[in-house]
Amino acid sequence: MYSIKRHIADVVERRAKNSKAILLTGPRQVGKSTLFRHLFRQVNQVTFDDDLLLAQAEEDMNLFLLNNPCPLMIDEVQKCPSVFGKLKMVLDNTDSYGNFYLTGSQKLQLMEGISESLAGRVSVVELEGLSLREIYDVPFTKHFVPTQEYINERDGAIRNYRSNLWETIHHGSYPELYANPGREWVDFYQSYVKTYLERDVNQLIKAKNHLTFVKFLTCVAARTGQVINYAGISSEIGVSEITVKEWISILEKSGIIYILKPYTSSALNRAIRTPKLYFRDTGLCCYLTRWLTPDTLKNGAMAGAMFETFVINEILKSYSNEGLEYDFNVFYYNGKDRKKKRENGKEVEVDGEIDLILQENGVLYPIEIKMSASPKADMASEFDVLDGVPDKKRGMGAIICLYDKKIYLRENLVALPIEYI
Repeated sequence: MYSIKRHIADVVERRAKNSKAILLTGPRQVGKSTLFRHLFRQVNQVTFDDDLLLAQAEEDMNLFLLNNPCPLMIDEVQKCPSVFGKLKMVLDNTDSYGNFYLTGSQKLQLMEGISESLAGRVSVVELEGLSLREIYDVPFTKHFVPTQEYINERDGAIRNYRSNLWETIHHGSYPELYANPGREWVDFYQSYVKTYLERDVNQLIKAKNHLTFVKFLTCVAARTGQVINYAGISSEIGVSEITVKEWISILEKSGIIYILKPYTSSALNRAIRTPKLYFRDTGLCCYLTRWLTPDTLKNGAMAGAMFETFVINEILKSYSNEGLEYDFNVFYYNGKDRKKKRENGKEVEVDGEIDLILQENGVLYPIEIKMSASPKADMASEFDVLDGVPDKKRGMGAIICLYDKKIYLRENLVALPIEYI
């Protein structure tokens, strides 16, 4: 039974009405086929996970379309690359909308096929795992940005996330675990790694053996929230840095990880230009790094990194669920602008860092993510580095934390409970 309202559903319906074809991308098991079936019940449905249908499509696409007429939903369409050329011919000879409803979990292969054959003919929408808003049925669909207007609107749609926050972080965001509460957590993620990652992703990575692939996944998961260190990963798993870069790129395009780009400007000449890495699903990350219960995660060495990973993903979902691109609007900053800070009663120097910068309409909104219930203004001491960026204004800064209510720490700085994302 379909019971979880996906916030991107309105975007999908709108795009389908105004496009000759629509492609819904996203990792395996985030609910792409389920969403299409729920929204477009009368559309014929096939999947290229069916070897017989896949073979027919590869051998004779005309016969395949004769047996499966439009409007047609094709699941895992990337498994038959030759289909894109035929779909181009069909779409070029019709003025009707809503001909094909395509889903696929390998964005690398999909976008190659789209760019070569279907550019301008298909609307591409990305579906991610469940957001906190969807899990808690929060009827608020605007993307997160800490403006006064956003905060005022968000005030009217708040649910208490904190009471079960670590259970949710540990649980992850795959719909199956919420639609089927009896499904064992370990069993789901064990099956996910074996069935999807080892079969689909490893086919692209082509690791020499199963153990090398699993070791690579685990190594990357342990580095969520960190600046990418290709040399460190290379040394740990015993493959070249070039290979590590290729494999990480494949994980990114498969929707397993997200690469957060650094914010750079001529005024920030001390900025570090290496990106950061975040796992897209905290449940999968917990499974790979062997944090097997919410309590051990909450009190463990990776708690801060996992909390930051979770918040980053929630903000990204708020963009994609509104049908917005975020790759050119979301950054982080890390520079050699040395700051003095007190640690253990001593004054030490640390690099200046801003966890997240949202860029919108020429305004930069700095975000700090703290697993703390006691937000302080000095947590945002690095935000003023953005004042020197030409042609940009610094907007309201925010500290996303575990405090139980919003509180303004300065005129341009607000501490927001996690409920506000």
